[in-house]
Amino acid sequence: MTRRSADQEAAMAPQGVMPTQDVTAPQGVMPTQDVTAPQGVTAPQDVTAPQDVVDPREVTDWWSTAVSRIRPGEILLRGYPVEQLIGQVSFAETIWLMLRGELPTRTQGRLLEAALVAAVDHGPQAPSIAAARMAATCGVGLNNAVATGVNLLGDVHGGAGQQCMRVLAELERAVAEGADVDGAAKDLVAEYRATGSHVPGFGHRFHPYDPRRTPLLDLVEAAVADGEAPGWALRAGTALERALAEGRSRPVPMNIDGATAIVYSELGFPPELGRGLFVLSRSVGILSHAWEEKSGGARIKGPIPRGLLPSYEGPAPRDLIRREREESGEGGEGAGRAEGA
Repeated sequence: MTRRSADQEAAMAPQGVMPTQDVTAPQGVMPTQDVTAPQGVTAPQDVTAPQDVVDPREVTDWWSTAVSRIRPGEILLRGYPVEQLIGQVSFAETIWLMLRGELPTRTQGRLLEAALVAAVDHGPQAPSIAAARMAATCGVGLNNAVATGVNLLGDVHGGAGQQCMRVLAELERAVAEGADVDGAAKDLVAEYRATGSHVPGFGHRFHPYDPRRTPLLDLVEAAVADGEAPGWALRAGTALERALAEGRSRPVPMNIDGATAIVYSELGFPPELGRGLFVLSRSVGILSHAWEEKSGGARIKGPIPRGLLPSYEGPAPRDLIRREREESGEGGEGAGRAEGA
């Protein structure tokens, strides 16, 4: 390449600009200075790179997970390709896989599925289902109606299973320390009665005997006999049932919360997941009722039929205008009282 002379460079440069000066540079910037660089940065530095480069792993590890791997054309659930699970693994077994990381044994899967089926619904008298049905008549989406019902499942309505799992674990600790299971159960029941509290998982406001109890406990007993379950939760739960029945003309039988608490405890789930599994199960019933109500076409159904009104216990009807006149001393009887005062 032919080097231009200094005179040629000067002739080609814009008028009034030094030949080697960068014409994009602001006034007072040296000709060789990169004007995009911060003050004090030397010219050779690449100013397009961030000052502190973030390690890509810091970004990709932000939501790191062992549950699933999703890539173009690939879905792995706990390492299993989803196309291998489809048609081969039941929904209950998939729940176990997702929560526990491995597929259950046949007995474990059967127990989990039985507990999920048992708690699926309890009719519109259950507050969570009634709320979902009311929401469905208000024109919200089906997902909103289901969420309305699910959000009512808390400590009072829907939390007894988790609470019972903690009670069972407490009894097991007492037994591990040398206590007799029946004696420990009696002591625990006495503590609850002394405070006027109900032992979670026992008794039912609607059923004198919960029809879901025995089928679940029979399955647990069979699993224990086959060496597929340890049996400690079953022993603790039935000991509590005996302690609650002692000295009463009517027993206090185990309800669905107590029975599923035994199942989930025997399967090794922590108490908080016991509630999560109940919510997952009851969501099916909530969805069914919300869909039925939405399909019926009724609008804005309240908690009671329109022909009935809630009882009123407030003050009798009052006249606000008359009261204002009396207080201001205007007219008739009100004025006379004001003058007499």
